[in-house]
Amino acid sequence: MMKRQVGAVVWAAGLSLLMSAGAAMAAGSTSALPPPDPTAKNLTPYMIQLRAFDACLITQSRLMSTTREAVHTPCSCYAKGTVNAMTKDEIQAFRDTGYFNDTAREKGYDFIDRCKLKRP
Repeated sequence: MMKRQVGAVVWAAGLSLLMSAGAAMAAGSTSALPPPDPTAKNLTPYMIQLRAFDACLITQSRLMSTTREAVHTPCSCYAKGTVNAMTKDEIQAFRDTGYFNDTAREKGYDFIDRCKLKRP
């Protein structure tokens, strides 16, 4: 039962991350960003990786008009690579806001390209 609740929280948080990332990208770095996500406060790097992975599955399956299963491996590459490349400050910034800051986002774009995904 606990796994199901954690899974639901991670999925909801991933969706929140996806929407936050989309809004942040559309708005650019000079506009107001969405409010901080309080559920991100205590996330471990692994949990941040899971959020990025879930958001990637949703976004990339839509962008590529395919199934989530078809983008599983590239999204795993993206999520692991991005979070492993993040500094302690970038991890803390994610915990504070619930989305990648500008420097972490650049690393994310690099891994989108490396893992052969489409940029949103």
